Amino acid sequence: MGRAFEYRRAAKEKRWDKMSRIFPKLAKKITIAAKEGTPDPDTNAALRTAILNAKAQNMPKTNIDAAIKRASGKDAADFAEVNYEGKGPHGVLIFVECATDNTTRTVANVKSYFNKLHGTLGPTGSLEFMFSRKAVFEFPKPEGMEIEDLELELIDAGLEEIEENEGIVYVYSDYTSFGEMSHALDGLKIEVSKALLKRFPTTPVEFSEEQLEEIEKLLDKLEEDDDVQAVYTNIA
Repeated sequence: MGRAFEYRRAAKEKRWDKMSRIFPKLAKKITIAAKEGTPDPDTNAALRTAILNAKAQNMPKTNIDAAIKRASGKDAADFAEVNYEGKGPHGVLIFVECATDNTTRTVANVKSYFNKLHGTLGPTGSLEFMFSRKAVFEFPKPEGMEIEDLELELIDAGLEEIEENEGIVYVYSDYTSFGEMSHALDGLKIEVSKALLKRFPTTPVEFSEEQLEEIEKLLDKLEEDDDVQAVYTNIA
């Protein structure tokens, strides 16, 4: 894998270890889902998924309940989900997903990060075609079930790829099949530990360790922003 891979893995672990920043982002996602649907996860699939992912990050139940309650409050903010796309140092492609109650503030902040750290914010939609959006489900391998059998069970639900690594199964489908795949896994009595919509680069690019160090500075600034929900790149 090389030193560049080890550096990248360590940098990602460092970023996602910042629980004080992760919990507010997860809470915002829960609030948005509860406000757009119902506060009942049994009838609101988006909320159920948001809660599932919050639990996967060990978010306390009190925080989850507070986020749901906040959606029905008189002073509940109106959040908008917006995306920003641009190029960072050494031409790396960066796709930023945000949830904000003030788009003017958010775009100003995101633009400043790009400008200060040798990047350029591009027009909306300029990089959309460079990333494919997938639904990703993670769960422990069901006892007594072979991956080949599970693959056959999930093909009709839109399965594109399935793999196992150290006892954890990863299921990939097009993002439009998210609901159908979730329903299929429920029907198989599989308890999903994480369900996400993620973007994957269509043409990954290798960068040197020195280049990655510079790129990571911009990624860190973006992910530290409270309005930023996820950041994707074309790093291989």
